[in-house]
Amino acid sequence: MSLDVLLVEDNPGDVRLTREVFRAANAAIRLHVAADGVEAMSFLKKQGDHSDAPRPALILLDLNLPKMDGREVLAHIKKDESLKTIPTVILSAVEAAADVDASYRLHANCYLTKPVIADDLDRIIGLINDFWLRNVKSPTTAVN
Repeated sequence: MSLDVLLVEDNPGDVRLTREVFRAANAAIRLHVAADGVEAMSFLKKQGDHSDAPRPALILLDLNLPKMDGREVLAHIKKDESLKTIPTVILSAVEAAADVDASYRLHANCYLTKPVIADDLDRIIGLINDFWLRNVKSPTTAVN
């Protein structure tokens, strides 16, 4: 059984590294990438080129994105009855207290600081995989 994960990230290097780490952590994961907030919302709402997009089991969301930033994306996700039950993890290079607080006020499921060292990213992705994709029981369908 495959697990779909949506990574919302605009840095190609971070996308490549995250893809490699997930591939090593869990071969069942199908990582989908949205390079900006507008594309993320199109994916989640199955619009345009994403009309056949799967419902992700998990969303990894960077805050600093072009077109629509991660805070706006998170607000849209958590206000939408059909999307709000998808676990949404903030994975950001910024560790500002205001960003952490704002993310939780917008109902992020957790906030993790993106590590700058590849080995630390391996550890973080391993923890995300073990907790969110192997142990947590989440709704599998849209809630309406």
